[in-house]
Amino acid sequence: MNFDTLKLLKELTEADAPSGYEREAREVLKRYLKDAGEIKTDKLGSLICRQKGSSETPRIMLTAHMDEIGFMVKGITPGGFLKFLPLGGWFAQVLPAKRVKVKTTKGNILGVIGSKPPHLMEPAEAKKPLSLDNLFIDIGAGSKKEAESFGVKPGDPVVPVAEFMALRNPDCLIGKAFDNRAGCAVMVKVLNNLKSEKHPNTIYGVATAQEEVGLRGAKTGTFAVNPDAAIVLECRIANDFPGVEAQDIYSRMGKGPQITFHDPGLIPNRKLRDLFTKTARKKSIPYQVYAVNTGGTDAGEVHKSRSGVPTIVIGVPTRYFHSHAGMIRKQDFEQVVELVTEVLKQMDHTLVTGLTQ
Repeated sequence: MNFDTLKLLKELTEADAPSGYEREAREVLKRYLKDAGEIKTDKLGSLICRQKGSSETPRIMLTAHMDEIGFMVKGITPGGFLKFLPLGGWFAQVLPAKRVKVKTTKGNILGVIGSKPPHLMEPAEAKKPLSLDNLFIDIGAGSKKEAESFGVKPGDPVVPVAEFMALRNPDCLIGKAFDNRAGCAVMVKVLNNLKSEKHPNTIYGVATAQEEVGLRGAKTGTFAVNPDAAIVLECRIANDFPGVEAQDIYSRMGKGPQITFHDPGLIPNRKLRDLFTKTARKKSIPYQVYAVNTGGTDAGEVHKSRSGVPTIVIGVPTRYFHSHAGMIRKQDFEQVVELVTEVLKQMDHTLVTGLTQ
């Protein structure tokens, strides 16, 4: 299948698929992967695409989570406002006055996240950090009965309203859910790149469910695949913006793939890490060392599956995580695709067995 990268990213990021409600993203992925391998889902909802190369083994797991952070309606006030709980990690300060979409069985209902305005606060109250518990969603209903007539009920998922688009610099892209639809898009492009090329292994592309609420799909998906090695595709933080001292900037947009050396959930397999750095240098692909003490990924579960899985995380540098508008560079994205594709071509039985010897 030939397809345009921007169209792929637009369809994936604009799909509404918070944790536990991944159907829309899964359907987009099914369309783009239908010619790349055999597709099935596990019982948690993770999608698994099996692409056989010239050998049944080694089994390489290429994985990215397809869920995004969102919300769930937990109740309706007598005045028709919606109280909600987060699905994933939200910083309350980025939410007031942001538009959202409530996904009801009767269709989408638009709303805005409201909060008590500072004009009505005492000075001491205005200085306190916002809490998610103090926020609500206003859908324009005048009563609980009217809100219910719209089709809204507890348990309905809620997602940001945010359009995918390129900025004046067309290499800069913004949209919701780059975490981690960018990783899913990398997986799609790599599997489609390799479907007509020889690779000495069998690749399992796994789009996991419920990463943002506890790496849940990573646990079930890895158990189902039982891989010999795993490459986790993610968005990782780019912190090259005002307010960060130059010596504290550890990752920049436009400087290539992030090869993880350390995060709180993973110390990657050293030989697999070195395979990526050597391949990047050989192919003249710029890369960044990503070594941090914050943030985790599906790799935290993947590498502990069964008797252990040699695992690494490769990232697309991303600004403004967990908000309505993440930002990536198309150049970084395409370089991640190129690097992962080149590494997978090398991962034969001898190389993968050697990862743990």
